[in-house]
Amino acid sequence: MKLDTPVAMSRQARSGRSAPSELQSLRLRLCLLVLIVDCLAILAGCLVGNLLRFGDLWADPGINLFAAVLPVYVGIAINSDAFGSDTLSDVNSGMSRAVLAYMFAILAVLFISFYMKASTELSRMASGVALLSTFIALAGGRLACSAYIKRKTGMHLFYDLMIRDGVELAAPPNMIVVDTDTTNLHPDLHDPHMLDRLAAQLRGVDRVVIACPPERRLIWSLLLKGSSVNGYILSTDLDTISPIGIGSLSGHYTLAVACAPLDLSRRFTKRVLDLVITIPALIFLSPLLLAVALAVKLDSSGPVLFRQPRVGRGNRIFLMYKFRSMRNDLTDRAGARSASRDDDRITKIGRLIRSTSIDELPQLFNVLRGDMSLVGPRPHALGSLAGNALFWEVDERYWHRHALKPGLTGLAQIRGFRGATPDREDLANRLNADLEYLAGWTLWRDMSILFGTLRVIVHPNAY
Repeated sequence: MKLDTPVAMSRQARSGRSAPSELQSLRLRLCLLVLIVDCLAILAGCLVGNLLRFGDLWADPGINLFAAVLPVYVGIAINSDAFGSDTLSDVNSGMSRAVLAYMFAILAVLFISFYMKASTELSRMASGVALLSTFIALAGGRLACSAYIKRKTGMHLFYDLMIRDGVELAAPPNMIVVDTDTTNLHPDLHDPHMLDRLAAQLRGVDRVVIACPPERRLIWSLLLKGSSVNGYILSTDLDTISPIGIGSLSGHYTLAVACAPLDLSRRFTKRVLDLVITIPALIFLSPLLLAVALAVKLDSSGPVLFRQPRVGRGNRIFLMYKFRSMRNDLTDRAGARSASRDDDRITKIGRLIRSTSIDELPQLFNVLRGDMSLVGPRPHALGSLAGNALFWEVDERYWHRHALKPGLTGLAQIRGFRGATPDREDLANRLNADLEYLAGWTLWRDMSILFGTLRVIVHPNAY
């Protein structure tokens, strides 16, 4: 049903879509629900700690921990927008903000208790169990809230409006569309009555998009600046350069076309995760690494490690480490020839370590050096081919994937996109997954990819 007037819009609300004021009230209630669920998750974690340590749900140490952590968590979470409207539709973002807020709250409470010499009032075992239980409860609570919100609202949480002024353009399914011809909304800065009609259309709207000819963009932008609504002018002639924002330089506006996917704090968080996992992993795996190095050396002549130039963050080239799995005289530093299932270049030990992904373990040293991250787009060799074309010749977006450090594993790998690339589609699948990862990084997603990698260490395409 096409909606052209405020009356028609109200009919749309009665027929199934909420009115703007109703949506705002609903979002507020849902945000409050998420807050309550998070508080209950923290309480549940403390009670589990009490039960396992003391056999009493309501023992003082767990209750004291809850009373100390809760207000700190709520303050940090609100400040980091863990209960913002955007987290209602993006469960991963909300979950990562909640987990980080809880970590900071716990650290703050432990520091204060140590400084105030109140550590005797807290049980280390109960606190440790409470910490782990709360992480699980927070994740479970957020997932349950997301399922409830999806069932209750269908994720239609925002009221978007498109005003079409002399332009025939299709709108997304959940966007209300009005035409200036049928609503008498032809832009006119000298007509207060027209401004009043526009205000009636925009009441309670979260976002309005204007589709109009180039010569009327200026007047619509002036009208929207006083509308108290998030307003956008649709400009199809900018599609070719894909701008991501607006900036300014010496009084002139600039179009932003690129930005770092992670700010400093998120890069720091990602680096901490890398080191927290990599350092213990290298210590734990050191016997295996030494055994494999010895086996590679005894199996065939040549160095233990194969060092190959790969494209890293910011399109900088670095040397990536792998256990050598091919005959030394047949190794391909450029990577122009992908390994095949019956590749005669692969040694006996090489076939074993490639099929189990053990040959990739030296890249932990790349992670330690900072060349790579545990999770990110896999780095490619300079001569890698998809079909008969170099990777960057297949799709111009290829270079975009290097906005983050390359990873030991990534979203493409856990989806099964690995191995040789005989067709262009093989690269397209990986590239789409890499760009999806860049567009939606969260700490929770990195952790889920690491766990997901355990399922694909041995893979049919690993040869």
